[in-house]
Amino acid sequence: MELPKSRVLLVEDEAMIAMALEDALTEAGFAVELAKDAATAIDQLERDHDKVVAVVTDIRMPGSHSGWDVGRRARELRSDIPVIYCSGDKASEWSVHGVPGSIMLHKPFALAQLITAVSQLVNERSGGIHP
Repeated sequence: MELPKSRVLLVEDEAMIAMALEDALTEAGFAVELAKDAATAIDQLERDHDKVVAVVTDIRMPGSHSGWDVGRRARELRSDIPVIYCSGDKASEWSVHGVPGSIMLHKPFALAQLITAVSQLVNERSGGIHP
């Protein structure tokens, strides 16, 4: 019997970037739940935060919420959830707006960096091997 895959919430509004990130996470053994904006991601977290092992979020997205809001809400719902931020131009704001213990990936980044960041934070939190 196959074990269920660890689920990552991926928040990215640019379709081509979302596809590349989703493919990389899937190939690494994660199940991916995609949200195209921060408000949708927050709704998904409020419904299923106990099923998500990590959040990967872009910072700047359409709508009134940002990736910073996604990270904060994720941590309000579950204080130990790993958060990985991705940004090309908002990275300098990470120390002010990012949640403690998160990781910032500066766009463009290698897909291997994403997998390493997610795996590192998930393993630190769980003390085990994931996915």
